[in-house]
Amino acid sequence: MMQILDLLQDKRYLFWALQFLGWSGWVLTFYLGILFWGKVPDNYLFYLPTVATIGMLLTLLLRGLYRYMWNMGIVRRFIAIVIASYLAGLAWMACRAAIFYRAFPNERKAHEETGMELFSHFDGTVSATWVMLVWSALYFGIKYYLLLQEERQRNLKVMSMAHSAQLKMLRYQLNPHFLFNTLNAISTLILDQNNALANTMVTRLSRFLRHTLDNDPMQKVTVAEEIEALRLYLDIEKVRFDERLQLRFDVEPEAESALMPSLLLQPLVENAIKYAIAQSIDGGTIAVSARVFGGELLLMVADDGPGLNLNKGRPSAGGGVGLVNCRERLRELYGKDQTFRLSTTDPHGLTINIRIPLERAGSET
Repeated sequence: MMQILDLLQDKRYLFWALQFLGWSGWVLTFYLGILFWGKVPDNYLFYLPTVATIGMLLTLLLRGLYRYMWNMGIVRRFIAIVIASYLAGLAWMACRAAIFYRAFPNERKAHEETGMELFSHFDGTVSATWVMLVWSALYFGIKYYLLLQEERQRNLKVMSMAHSAQLKMLRYQLNPHFLFNTLNAISTLILDQNNALANTMVTRLSRFLRHTLDNDPMQKVTVAEEIEALRLYLDIEKVRFDERLQLRFDVEPEAESALMPSLLLQPLVENAIKYAIAQSIDGGTIAVSARVFGGELLLMVADDGPGLNLNKGRPSAGGGVGLVNCRERLRELYGKDQTFRLSTTDPHGLTINIRIPLERAGSET
């Protein structure tokens, strides 16, 4: 079955398949019509396939003509289709009449005696012309449909590439910012001749960068994997802030296998470190939680820093690139099926709540 569908993707196979089905349908319809009105003469089993084959050959000539005139104006093309269909119908009827009267000589005598030969030929030409017109209409209709589908596929591919590029840009634009801060901290440690700590920080940085490079930003990871990546990042920040940075993780067992965008939480935690921990002499606490509720995955990142001035759940000013980045990534990935809300931590600080559809590994479409 799949091989047949693959073949039909090829326009040449599709054309011949439709030709065969269409003319076979004409033969069957004509045969059943004769059968309905009376007994079918023996020679009809030879006559119908023969004239159908001739009709098919004539439509091949029409196909070549239509290809040649494809870029004509619509009025000229319409006139050409009508004339070509009439001439093809006329030729087909002439061939049909010659074969018919040879196969059924008694019918010719009957038509000559009753004077119906000319009328029968005219009536048959009109009928044949309509068959050719219908074939022409189907040819152009199917061809335009296929061209429209090809254009749609190209547009979808372009949109998919743009979507992928946008996600990758959103994901990777944060790395230089984080890398700058980390290298600056390592440089400070070296200047202070704290080589052991500098070496530890370089090692942890290499582990984190290896993880980010090994993960495709277009793929989703489990919450457990995301938390592990977050711990790699925080191992570096712990070197910088030591006891000034306190961490709390609260991940429900049911949420650990849920899927989420890779490294989604890292820029949010980085934002909290920059605006909450680094701004305070005593440092502060960052809490990360994940739970499942009502068929959705709920994520939260909260800090107890000075917080932000919020206007309808959005920062009126400041907040860093991390918040904008995360909001855009979620919009690109889930559209309207997500929320990204900011609120004030009690008694002070910033809380970020994220809601995305619940997905499990192996259930993605």
